[in-house]
Amino acid sequence: MMPLRPLGSTDLQVAPLCLGGNVFGWTADEAGSFAVLDAYLAAGGNFVDSADAYSAFAPGMKGGESETVLGKWFKARGNRSDLVLATKVGRHPDYQGLSADNIRAAAEASLRRLQTDYIDLYYTHYDDPDVPIEEVIGTLDGLVKAGKVRHIAASNISAERLRASLEFSEREGLARYVAVQPHYSMVSRDTYEGALQDVVEVAGLSSVPYFALASGFLTGKYRPGATVDSVRARRVAQLVDPERGARVLKALDEIAGARGVEVATVALAWLASRPTVLAPVASARTVEQLPALLALAEVTLTKAETARLTEASA
Repeated sequence: MMPLRPLGSTDLQVAPLCLGGNVFGWTADEAGSFAVLDAYLAAGGNFVDSADAYSAFAPGMKGGESETVLGKWFKARGNRSDLVLATKVGRHPDYQGLSADNIRAAAEASLRRLQTDYIDLYYTHYDDPDVPIEEVIGTLDGLVKAGKVRHIAASNISAERLRASLEFSEREGLARYVAVQPHYSMVSRDTYEGALQDVVEVAGLSSVPYFALASGFLTGKYRPGATVDSVRARRVAQLVDPERGARVLKALDEIAGARGVEVATVALAWLASRPTVLAPVASARTVEQLPALLALAEVTLTKAETARLTEASA
């Protein structure tokens, strides 16, 4: 069973691996999604991440597919209270942006799809600079006061807007962001390390990074010169610099081989060891893909291993 740790300053206790729900209703059908969720819960996992926009990015999808699958699973299993549920607002095709009316309407739509009356952690999916911080935080605070959201968080936000949001919440006594979800992995460090990480650390927030495995690259699946039949292959090519990727895979192969574990496990362990990171987000399309992710809880890298990986990924 995986140990649970507090999320920020909240009363939420979460597993060290957050299960990504972006594949539910997309590359994983309903039955496959249920199987992955069942296996994750059975292993001691309790932290699931979704978004109202999943999977509007895929051909033929409208958005809301992931939340709909999760809602059906909650209803079928009767286990809503066993999970810390995170979802996001602002990118669904019908609810773009973070205006007050949009956030309120999108939250109601998410609750209907999820077949629940509350969301544990509600992220703004992307910041909306056209909407004043006062309007965003004020609206989210209203959802918290109404009992529809327990805690609020921000994904894809700048250090400046995050700091200003936290200051406004403190000054006005309103709901305060407790976590961030940045794009952060061994092959994508620049967007988080530095100013944003500093704000997170000083404020006592938790970081729950997405693309933790770089859309599968850090599993070793998409090696240079390899041809993989996958809908993610093009995204991987956009995410990973070839030279950096080769260095990282070499270091991962060495450490994973010496330990007798999967490459993905070591990549997640490195990310989990970084300052402020509480639980990387990683998704599994099949139950067979889960063990390498769940093994994160059993691997603690040595200082030498961490230094080797940090240098390779610089």
